[in-house]
Amino acid sequence: MSTPSQSTQEPRWRRLPEERPRQIIEAALDTFAERGLANARLDDIAKRAGLSKGTIYLYFPNKEELFREVVRQTIVANIEAAEREIEAAGGPVADAFARFIRGYWAFARHPHYVAIFRLVNAELHNFPDLVEFYADEAVMRSRRLVQRLIERGIASGEFRPVDVRVAARMVTSSVVMHALWTQASTVCSRVLECGHDQLVQDIIDYHLHALRAETRPA
Repeated sequence: MSTPSQSTQEPRWRRLPEERPRQIIEAALDTFAERGLANARLDDIAKRAGLSKGTIYLYFPNKEELFREVVRQTIVANIEAAEREIEAAGGPVADAFARFIRGYWAFARHPHYVAIFRLVNAELHNFPDLVEFYADEAVMRSRRLVQRLIERGIASGEFRPVDVRVAARMVTSSVVMHALWTQASTVCSRVLECGHDQLVQDIIDYHLHALRAETRPA
């Protein structure tokens, strides 16, 4: 029988084998954020996760596939949750639109998203396969989600007929860039004219004003 001190020194993966994939993904995200995608090594990820390098190969064949899984478990998982919520939403489409924007805003300011976004913009051009993967699974999927929401508003008569692809691009880019911009506290604190709550409300109001159907007197 092992003593308490022996038990506490035992590697995490021996005590919680079912947690290995999650530990690897979390360690990979931290390592990618710290060292960059090109400079991150599987040895670094294994050390941070408390595993051997060989254990990582049991789950992921290479660093690129590990990055894909990081994106799936963070960004794609968030999109899937939003898809389910929107499909189940009743009531006015404008209300569902506002809820989506608030959720998207919160996620776009999350450290995981910020770290991935920086990697994508700084390094992904060196990994063409990952560019295609990220564009399809993260960027375009989130836009298609917004497109469906706008299409529903058009069908219900709440929104005016618009090019849904253009509208979805404007909505997603507006949320993401404002959310990331507010992370630059030195600049943001000097030029931001309102708090974050008001800023996200301004984004909602602006896009709803652009989308709402024109009302005419009876």
